[in-house]
Amino acid sequence: MKNDFKSFYLLFSLSVVLSIPVAFLSGCSRANEPVAQAPVRVSAQLVHSVRQQEPQWVWTSGTVHAAESAQISAQVPQPILQVLVQAGDHVRAGQLLVVLDDASMRAGLSRANAAEAAAEKEWMAARTDASLAASTLARYQELKQQRSVSPQEFDEVEKRSEAAALHVQSAAAQRQEAEAMVAEARTQLGYTRLHAPFSGVITARLADPGTLASPGVPLLQIDRDGPLELYTQVDESLIDRVRMGMKAPVKIEGEAAAKVTEGTSPEAGGDLMATVAQIVPAADPASRSFQVKLWLPPGKGIRAGTYGMAGFQNGTREMILAPRSAVVMRGSLACVYVVDDHGLAQLRYVTLGNPQGDQVNVLSGLSGGDTLVNTPGDRDLSGAQIEGQQ
Repeated sequence: MKNDFKSFYLLFSLSVVLSIPVAFLSGCSRANEPVAQAPVRVSAQLVHSVRQQEPQWVWTSGTVHAAESAQISAQVPQPILQVLVQAGDHVRAGQLLVVLDDASMRAGLSRANAAEAAAEKEWMAARTDASLAASTLARYQELKQQRSVSPQEFDEVEKRSEAAALHVQSAAAQRQEAEAMVAEARTQLGYTRLHAPFSGVITARLADPGTLASPGVPLLQIDRDGPLELYTQVDESLIDRVRMGMKAPVKIEGEAAAKVTEGTSPEAGGDLMATVAQIVPAADPASRSFQVKLWLPPGKGIRAGTYGMAGFQNGTREMILAPRSAVVMRGSLACVYVVDDHGLAQLRYVTLGNPQGDQVNVLSGLSGGDTLVNTPGDRDLSGAQIEGQQ
């Protein structure tokens, strides 16, 4: 019995001795555990993303044209002596533009004038002969009543009077023909002087002195001063939405217009509003599109020949919009700080679409109603406790 008590005592003492290091070690382990720190509190203005329906826009490309333009070409085949204007020159209506060689035309006019003079003299001689023949016939009529002339003599005088009258008519016709030849020769001579049909700007010079001008071959092109139009092609699937007189946004800046994509709103596509002036009723069989002409607003410094785009609404689409001030760039990536229900900021990368004024279309990464940190700047707010100001 005494031996059993000694054994129990030894075992108990040994267990106590062994438990002391374990307790000491466990106490040291708890002492080295890191203490959780509270998140940094940052005061910032908060904004929200929104989900809304926006018009869907289809943008078509086109070219600016003058409302009226003309190609100056010769009507007679003659060598060019002078071209008095250059491309870009402003001309007034009636101004002389091109001079053709007129030597042959002047020779033709001289011949026509000579023929007219000869016809005039012939007509005057015929009238004199007819007057004399009529006087002679009147005297013979008196003699015939007195039976002092034979019937044969009277008939000869009468016939000569009739022939003289016919000669007058023939000479008058020849005179009129000669006058017409003079007018034609003068017209042909006038064709050697090409004038501006209206006031405008020379947009193309297509010939130089020494060139043989041929009828129908353009020598110059001139655009009338005044309104400009944008010619664009609209697909047949969209043409039913285009109406005469409707307003359409246009963009005339070349590089910016090239960046406009499907669905962009008018704010991104341009600040000019044009009016549909004409819809060509027949479609182009190759492209299955219709030509639409739009009047452009005056006084915007637009020039003919400029590249442009026109926007036409084609239904609506859902968009997520966020203030542009909430978007920051981390390298080449766009991101925002989203504040969760506990007020903690989380960095979230987003894919951006086209800007919409002071907002931007977010294609992915956000939902409607998300709370965002406005103008976060270069601060790293990940995990920060945001004390927001709406």
